[in-house]
Amino acid sequence: MEHHFNHCAPKKSVVQTNDIDEQAHNLTQWQQVYDQVSNGSFYGCIEGLDYPDMHLFKEFTQRALRQQCNIAPNSIWLGIPCRSEQSKINGLQLGNHQLMCRSSDYDFELITPEQFTIYGVVLNQHSLYSMAEIQGLSLKNLSTRGAERIDCNPILLNQTRLMIEKLINHSELGLRTDLQQDMLSTIALNLLSQPASTQTVAPSYQHRLAVVEKVKAFIDDHPQQAVTITQLCELTFVSRRTLQYSFESILGINPLRFLRLTRLNNVRRELKQPDLHHPISVIAANWGFWHPGQFTKDYTQLFGENPSLTRQRYQPAQP
Repeated sequence: MEHHFNHCAPKKSVVQTNDIDEQAHNLTQWQQVYDQVSNGSFYGCIEGLDYPDMHLFKEFTQRALRQQCNIAPNSIWLGIPCRSEQSKINGLQLGNHQLMCRSSDYDFELITPEQFTIYGVVLNQHSLYSMAEIQGLSLKNLSTRGAERIDCNPILLNQTRLMIEKLINHSELGLRTDLQQDMLSTIALNLLSQPASTQTVAPSYQHRLAVVEKVKAFIDDHPQQAVTITQLCELTFVSRRTLQYSFESILGINPLRFLRLTRLNNVRRELKQPDLHHPISVIAANWGFWHPGQFTKDYTQLFGENPSLTRQRYQPAQP
């Protein structure tokens, strides 16, 4: 495969925002939705470098999030938290010496804590496998479910963090684009060709994940329908205790809080629509919040501003 490189160092982009939906849209060619989980006003920043066959970025998010993600077609994503954090991918806790990995064949879900920083590398899948074949390397099977977490030599993992930080903040002292891309490709091959180690997954994981996914699918299909815990137990054929444990182990929150947070985030997205003129009380009621005072309190606590201010900030300027 022939590439035409710009021999200058790639230009760095920095995008900052106080809007969680803008943060989700600011990653190059990703399709994703962020829901805020912890309380307070949001701040996010993405620093990135674009290469011919990859995208390198450092993302900071101030609040805890539930992220539903899908990367660009024919791509592989490596996600490396800056520090060992309480983050999860598809309900699996990330270990101290693990990185996250997904191909574009599957979407995935991240649970990230407050004050979270992650380094990301998105590589062209065909180019990466071609390089591996030329070098005689056998890469891990990245396209199957269960390959979300990859154990890594802690020294190599830390060296990778330092190299990405240096590239983003110092452009590796002006190294040409082709040399920087080769460095990153070599790092990715090293990370993905290490001997595989056994992943520890509880036998009940698949059942708990299936319970959560069934509830999420029902909520997506019936976004404004009032739902009770009894209905969710009937839907999933599990007890209330199993339902709660499934949500807490996979998403880190109980099912009632999941429902409330999901609907509050959806209310906020609706309030941001500039051509919508329904009263806030009606919008809230349509999402299951029938007590205006309690809704305003919950909304303000989660997002750090009252719903009327959200609507006001996204209304078009009057001529």
